[in-house]
Amino acid sequence: MPTIVPAYGLLAPVFRFKHLASLAGRAPIGGAREVALACFVVARLAAECVGATDDDASARASRGAGAKAWLGTLALPAVVKTPAALCVERSISASAPQLARDVAGLAQAAAAYLDQPSRAELEALTAALAG
Repeated sequence: MPTIVPAYGLLAPVFRFKHLASLAGRAPIGGAREVALACFVVARLAAECVGATDDDASARASRGAGAKAWLGTLALPAVVKTPAALCVERSISASAPQLARDVAGLAQAAAAYLDQPSRAELEALTAALAG
């Protein structure tokens, strides 16, 4: 049954990756929190590539450049930093299936820092990107 929205009404916003964001909020300051934040940012950037058009390319490039600079300030474990940086870089111009493999690699690298719902969000994103 479709949702009926009254005239001049707004739909409730949908917050993507709420488990990653929640994990980042609950994790103690340091490695686990920074890994969760990095995964959250990568997921947000990668999600924009699902069904992306050429009109989105300049906006993705701008967001990717900002994310790359921010990611460089985090004290991430090397095992996570490299795949996260690769995902940010690939979110700018790579194809969705290629980005899906990179996000899967990040999820695997960060698995020790993420809880099951957060890993499930990354797996769902990987499936959406793979088509």
